[in-house]
Amino acid sequence: MPAPRQLVVEADGGSRGNPGPAGYGAVVIDPDTAQVLAEAAEFIGVASNNVAEYRGLIAALTAVRDLFPDTDVQVLVRMDSKLVVEQMSGRWKIKHPDMKPLAARAAEILPASSVTYEWIPRAENKHADRLANEAMDAGRRGGQWEPSSSTAGLDTPRAAPEPEPPGPPGDAAAGAAKVRAAMAAARPAPARAPKSPQAARAGQAPASAQAPDVPQTGQAPDVPQAAQAPQVGWGSAPDLGSPATFVLLRHGETVLTPEKRFSGSGGGDPELSATGRDQAARAADAFAARGTVQEIVSSPLRRCRETAAAVADRLGLEVRIEEGLRETDFGAWEGLTFAEVRERFGSDLSAWLASPEAAPTGGGESFTEVAERVAATRDRLIAAYAGRTVLLVTHVTPIKTLVRLALGAPPESLFRMELSPASLSVVAYYADGNPSLRLLNDTSHLG
Repeated sequence: MPAPRQLVVEADGGSRGNPGPAGYGAVVIDPDTAQVLAEAAEFIGVASNNVAEYRGLIAALTAVRDLFPDTDVQVLVRMDSKLVVEQMSGRWKIKHPDMKPLAARAAEILPASSVTYEWIPRAENKHADRLANEAMDAGRRGGQWEPSSSTAGLDTPRAAPEPEPPGPPGDAAAGAAKVRAAMAAARPAPARAPKSPQAARAGQAPASAQAPDVPQTGQAPDVPQAAQAPQVGWGSAPDLGSPATFVLLRHGETVLTPEKRFSGSGGGDPELSATGRDQAARAADAFAARGTVQEIVSSPLRRCRETAAAVADRLGLEVRIEEGLRETDFGAWEGLTFAEVRERFGSDLSAWLASPEAAPTGGGESFTEVAERVAATRDRLIAAYAGRTVLLVTHVTPIKTLVRLALGAPPESLFRMELSPASLSVVAYYADGNPSLRLLNDTSHLG
């Protein structure tokens, strides 16, 4: 009797949001020649990482059966999912109701004696990982993965990626900040037109040197802000009347926040983690002690709604949902770290780092588009809440954008601010059209 045909299977699955848009990848390899005998990938809709990984295993074992229907095989399954490897090896119990039917389905495809399992680090599972991401990209475009779309050649040995630049706590876009800021600093400064006599007297840059991407509210005053009497807390300036004061609260942590993964409005909609819920409660206590918030407006995303609800319950206020306060849509980068985006979408990332007009891969929003959306939302809220103090519960990019516009700063200033989870910033908008930044990234209430 001939010896069984030796095969290696590698499989992976991913979810951008966990649960969120998910897909799997699978590959069958001849271990003697390293030849790829079959590839499979599929976008499976909204699912968890674990479901996607099991679906990848099922696809890989099915491909083996279809390739060798009448041949004895001995298959080594290599996956970076400890859960799947340990459960299918019989060392871990399968308790989750979503996993049981998938594990049973995988076990039925080939005789148990012909399949063994081995855990491998993610770095050794790049082929299946790449296929899973191609499937998720295809799903985002409204289609399914096709073999012709496989980016062949990406699995050959290559130089290790540079380490991810350190970033402040928060979304992965902040990690990219360090790189983009460094790139901007390395470029020669653009020549500026000479100031007009009027601009020189007012201490203003000429219009040609100002950021053109979004409308600004009002003009800079003839008297520099530094000459005005300093304001204390969130109070109003008596000679200008009561401003519309926006207290900007970034939502609390989710499971994606400590890992600095891109978490916008185009992927999953994660809830607050235990840490995030504690941060929201501490913020609520601080607002209750201060007693100045009169209205609450929140982004529609779950992490903001949960943060806003904690404060609203403490203050006895209602929460209004404002679509314009949602986070940037990061396209195909949702759920990935900055280093992972650089590895998979290097040219798109370089373009994004170089210009606020560039959008993330897969139809995400550029920072210019976000600025236009946020500016329009700002104007509506100023009109609706003139003279009142409003808590806006939102995200990194909208808060930084409001601060940038208040200062009249250029787009690259977005990457020179840090915003911690559940941090507070405050901008006041006076009746003469001039804003005043009063606070940025305060976390003292978190103790």
